[in-house]
Amino acid sequence: MNIRRLFCFGLALSVMLTGVVTPVWADGGWRRDHDRGREHERYRERERQHERDRDWIMDRRYNHNHYYPRRGHVVRELPGHYRVFRHRNNRYYFDDGIWYRSGSGGFVVVTPPFGLELSLLPPFYTTIWVGGVPYYYADGVYYRWLPEQRTYVVSEPPPEQKVVPDSEIPRDLFIYPKEGQTQEKQDSDRYECHRWSVGQTGFDPTQPGGDVPAAENAGKHVEYQRAMKACLEARGYSVQ
Repeated sequence: MNIRRLFCFGLALSVMLTGVVTPVWADGGWRRDHDRGREHERYRERERQHERDRDWIMDRRYNHNHYYPRRGHVVRELPGHYRVFRHRNNRYYFDDGIWYRSGSGGFVVVTPPFGLELSLLPPFYTTIWVGGVPYYYADGVYYRWLPEQRTYVVSEPPPEQKVVPDSEIPRDLFIYPKEGQTQEKQDSDRYECHRWSVGQTGFDPTQPGGDVPAAENAGKHVEYQRAMKACLEARGYSVQ
């Protein structure tokens, strides 16, 4: 009788635990989706605020469709995650695709000089093609990749009649470090995921035409973006 009661008690306890305990993997998946949703909503709220702010304007060139402050707009303090780049002994501050220089009353929104080199692209950019060469556009600024130096450079605007917008395929990746990764770690992860994605898909956005036949460009670009998203999410980033 005691053995039977013990068995019944164990069975009942097992059923109760099965009904109330959420598997760890399920909770982790919910938290990832929840964090991603919160970050996406935070960005959308910021966009709605900019719609009401006369100092912010929508950049619609090449269907870029993102808000930026007007040139000459002054902020008293820099955003929290800015990067510093030097050009000809001048310091420029870069955050979210926006460039600043120290000025009267704080920091002034400016256009960066041609030839300024930087290690990363803005979080939102639009790819255009000029003679088979990719340019990356954001807020009136054009960037090109220099493979020999492994860096991006601010470039002169290409001739408008030669520009082919890359508007038919996904081109923007919004990357948010969910685990507090430093900017240096983010740059390293993004580059390593880029190299991995090139190896997986054969598509390299830093090369003319993606280094694939023209007929395969659109499909391969989509594969590359998916590979980048998967790689970065595996390293603890939210990618939209």
